[in-house]
Amino acid sequence: MNFLAEIKEGLGISWSAIRANKLRSVLTTLGIIIGIVTVTLMGTAIAGLNGAFVNSISFIGADVLYVERNDWGPHSEADWRRIQRRRDISLQEVNELQKQLTLSRAIAPVANWMRPIKYNNRSSGRVLIFGTTEEYLYTGGMTVAEGRFLSEADAAGARPVCVIGANIATNLFDRESPLGRKVTIGDRGFEVIGVLDKLGGLFGTTLDNQVVIPLAQFFSIFVYQRDLDQVQVKVRNLADLENAKDELHSVMRQVRRLAPGEPDDFAINQQDQILALFHQRAGVIAGIGLFITGLSLFVGGIGIMNIMFVSVAERTREIGIRKAIGARRRTILLQFLIEAASICLIGGCIALGIAWPITQLMKHFLPATMSPLVVGIAILVSLVTGLVSGLFPAWRAARMDPVEALRSE
Repeated sequence: MNFLAEIKEGLGISWSAIRANKLRSVLTTLGIIIGIVTVTLMGTAIAGLNGAFVNSISFIGADVLYVERNDWGPHSEADWRRIQRRRDISLQEVNELQKQLTLSRAIAPVANWMRPIKYNNRSSGRVLIFGTTEEYLYTGGMTVAEGRFLSEADAAGARPVCVIGANIATNLFDRESPLGRKVTIGDRGFEVIGVLDKLGGLFGTTLDNQVVIPLAQFFSIFVYQRDLDQVQVKVRNLADLENAKDELHSVMRQVRRLAPGEPDDFAINQQDQILALFHQRAGVIAGIGLFITGLSLFVGGIGIMNIMFVSVAERTREIGIRKAIGARRRTILLQFLIEAASICLIGGCIALGIAWPITQLMKHFLPATMSPLVVGIAILVSLVTGLVSGLFPAWRAARMDPVEALRSE
């Protein structure tokens, strides 16, 4: 008998045994169902959160470098104290960057503060006020839904104009068009010239509650802040990102007059740092979750192994007869491995049927996605669990002496 014929025969015998012991088969699959449901929900939650996070930081362009005092990565208390002693970035330094950088497409100085914004008797509460230039449209990955963004004349002049986020437009103006209306920031009136497209959120903070005003107007309102929080540098070509970063680093050291060997008193951040930090944290969470789900599968696998031992004991005489008429050890081994794998695969399919509606419910609270990859992993885990759990009982059945097996009652 060839291998394919043995598999076909094993499938037939396994399904007959499962149908003959329906209640026992159902009870056996419960542990596997719980484990696979847990694995599937963990996978959908992690996949959904990964996708949502990547989408939420898409505004932090892969081709944009951020010059700041602070590093985005984790650092010790000593590092934090050292960072706090760094000098702020000045507008004069930005002017030098604009003169000397050759690999950049746009350079936007950015300062920010929290203030309420009001329109008539409505108030948005405290929102982020960004003071910047017209190039922030490119470095910040902004798109305008209505009106226009700041122009070069707006950034250079003293005209009080602003561009507002999507949430502010909805909350303050309801169905009324905000274009041309006057809003109040601090004690100053600003004309709304544009509304930004929705950007989403990051770390629990929505990015649609922001107001963009010319940098000169920002400094005139917030008189106690004369320095910048950040300089955004958009690279001309993504392929030149590392060269552009090296050039930016060199020019920054030069304009800040740092001696050779003196440590940097600034940081150059980029999107990859946030992604690396997130994936590191997500990996730890996933590892803990998979350890817990692994315990569930281990318990389920022990249940499968016990039931398979019972099945082997009940069918000892059948095994003896099959061996007496010429069945090989491999044939017996395959028969019981297929039976264990079939039970687990049934449990895995039932688990996916349970996990699907739960995933749809989870979407109301967090971004969960049951992708084909997650489904494939769940099926593969079910199959492997069945094969591993059934291996020892199947091996024991295959090693039985046919004479001793035939004597069994």
